[in-house]
Amino acid sequence: MLIASFGILTLSSPAFAADIYYQMGADGIPMLTDSPRTSVQAQRFDRTRHYTQSKAVNVEGVPRIDAYDHLFIAAGKQYGISPELVKAVCLVESGMNPKAVSKAGAQGLMQLMPQTALELKVTDSFDPTQAIYGGAKYLSRQLRSFGRDEYALAAYNAGPGAVKRAGGIPNYTETQRYVKKVMRYYDHFRQRRPVQQKR
Repeated sequence: MLIASFGILTLSSPAFAADIYYQMGADGIPMLTDSPRTSVQAQRFDRTRHYTQSKAVNVEGVPRIDAYDHLFIAAGKQYGISPELVKAVCLVESGMNPKAVSKAGAQGLMQLMPQTALELKVTDSFDPTQAIYGGAKYLSRQLRSFGRDEYALAAYNAGPGAVKRAGGIPNYTETQRYVKKVMRYYDHFRQRRPVQQKR
């Protein structure tokens, strides 16, 4: 039974006496239910957690969309971070282009700035393995520092100092859009396209 669409959730409902699960609906809209579909990953609902409403996304046309899954898994395992989150960051940062260079000088799949790469001991940001391990390491630091995916992503984009000063996601349009976009892809990968090792 569907308890509520995410936009009209009522926490005082008597239905919350039962186990409630959070999962993505077929239209990409989060929902709460006491009978989750077994074909879609569901999470036990935690009313203390901040959930981000996501729009449906289409990644089928992205070149190399699954080419680095083995690296996302390995780096995620080493740094204790979700490989789907690392993949989502990679997709938003570079579009899965290992040779990407931003106007600001960020390089590679994870768009590491040269100084950040140096601190992470990444000698070649254009090397997919080094880039993904370096990006995962940096993101894991932000997760440990801020404790929430959204804040860690904001720190990845705007810097940890900006997040500390704001006490959360800074009031920067670019950063706010960045966080929402990464979270949409993160939800998509977790719910519909989990990262998998090559067979």
